[in-house]
Amino acid sequence: MWVCGALWGTRAPARFQPRLLAVWRRHGRAASYSASAEHPRVRALVYGNHGDPAKVVELKNLALAAMGGSDVRVRMLAAPINPSDINMIQGNYGLLPKLPAVGGNEGVGQVVAVGSSVTGLKPGDWVIPANAGLGDSVIQNASNSGVGQAVIQIAAALGLRTINVVRDRPDIQKLSDRLKDLGAEHVITEEELRKPETKNLFKDMPQPRLALNCVGGKSSTELLRHLAPGGTMVTYGGMAKQPIIASVSLLIFKDLKLRGFWLSQWKKDHSSDEFKKLILTLCDLIYQGQLTAPACSEVPLQDFQQALGASMEPFMSSKQILIM
Repeated sequence: MWVCGALWGTRAPARFQPRLLAVWRRHGRAASYSASAEHPRVRALVYGNHGDPAKVVELKNLALAAMGGSDVRVRMLAAPINPSDINMIQGNYGLLPKLPAVGGNEGVGQVVAVGSSVTGLKPGDWVIPANAGLGDSVIQNASNSGVGQAVIQIAAALGLRTINVVRDRPDIQKLSDRLKDLGAEHVITEEELRKPETKNLFKDMPQPRLALNCVGGKSSTELLRHLAPGGTMVTYGGMAKQPIIASVSLLIFKDLKLRGFWLSQWKKDHSSDEFKKLILTLCDLIYQGQLTAPACSEVPLQDFQQALGASMEPFMSSKQILIM
């Protein structure tokens, strides 16, 4: 969420704030909060129309509503710019907020005040938004993304071997070495994936039964061709903005399956306890050194245009993080 401060949890049960998930408690003095108690105002990146983020996103000073008994006031500390954030601003995402809207869906913040009936949180707690808008081998497409790098590490922690497909680029060897350091078994380009001899690269591995795809287009068709009979492709993004084309023969004679995954829908279909369990599982992997964050560039909030531009550059390998 691209805002310095926010008021969350209005009309939520005081015992539990469903829009906030506490990640850990930080002892000591709470972070400074610039808004006055009587007339709190915060800086936020707002868009009133869908379109090019560089043209429609503005930095504005907004007034916060008065605190209610079940409200929680949070000072955002940092928030990433993700592809889904860009898609929402452009107006081509599955979840679109009512306009005008504050950009961004993720981040970490610190509680600075709680309503009189809130018992689950206290000033100083660090929190993350709980909802948006507020032996086998795995083959994966677009593994240079932050999500892709996380999948490589999680798969390695689970004992799975991965084949990782990336777009060709000038620094391909550097990228390949970095992904292998994270746990990737093979790193190949989309062009190499189309070559018949590519299958010989994987003769020491079981034929992949799962493909994770966030690109779409022709490379997705090639991923399907390399899946084992009965295999599944799970698509969680469409960076190429091209359809996935699956031949009839692959569906009939290899019984391949196509599925989609959207984290926002998963969270709707699962309880808050299940989501918390998921987050804690990832935290355990981080504590154990099995999961690390992708390369990041910290950008002050007022330089948001620079961050937005960088996040839309091709082959951008550094996640843009807005610092509040």
